[in-house]
Amino acid sequence: MNTRRTLATTRRVLLQLRHDPRTVALMLVVPCVLILLLKYVFDGQSQVFDHIGAPMLGIFPMIVMFLVTAVATLRERTSGTLERLLTMPLAKQDLLVGYALAFGLVALAQGLLAFGLTVGLLGLQVAGPTWALLAVAVADGLLGTALGLFVSAFAATEFQAVQFMPAFLLPQLLLCGLFTPRASMATWLHWISDALPLSYAVDATNKLTTQTGFGSAVAVDLLVVLGSALLALALGAATLRRRTA
Repeated sequence: MNTRRTLATTRRVLLQLRHDPRTVALMLVVPCVLILLLKYVFDGQSQVFDHIGAPMLGIFPMIVMFLVTAVATLRERTSGTLERLLTMPLAKQDLLVGYALAFGLVALAQGLLAFGLTVGLLGLQVAGPTWALLAVAVADGLLGTALGLFVSAFAATEFQAVQFMPAFLLPQLLLCGLFTPRASMATWLHWISDALPLSYAVDATNKLTTQTGFGSAVAVDLLVVLGSALLALALGAATLRRRTA
């Protein structure tokens, strides 16, 4: 991997995003709006928001980053931009890591905004260190970015890229422990949930809202989420083809 080419790709993607304010608004504003709605849906039940607010702080950005990254990458493929780039002395790893860095920076900004709103203005109660909750939220955004880059290799149209969301994200939402503790699920579902990265993100946020300090269990959960993002990027590089037609 060439650092200069990777950073050049990152710069190009960020410049493109700068000229697309609607996409930037979707990535930065929508998670905050959804969290705000969640707060006032349970306006008379503050304990409910304290219970599910922390997991949703990571889930909402993950969903948004997945959709935006998958569609944006596929748009470059269908327009021919990606194929032209791959005819240059640019390794697939340079390209994907460049994309990941660009959208990762957006995920960082997104996480900071959502975190500031949730913990600051909306008063989410967190027993553990707030910086750890921010780290999990940003890691979730990076995971959504990596999964979006991965699935874009299998879609032929932007509509198909959106259709991958039920296959990749909805099972994770159902099995991550957000609606019911994973220990109370059927044994075979519990085994499946153990293989899904979102389960570890939700476990980490639940521990941070109920336990003081940054324990080894939270660190392991965070490493699993980040490792899953790196694995998705590696798989994306392996499936990226030089020719798109």
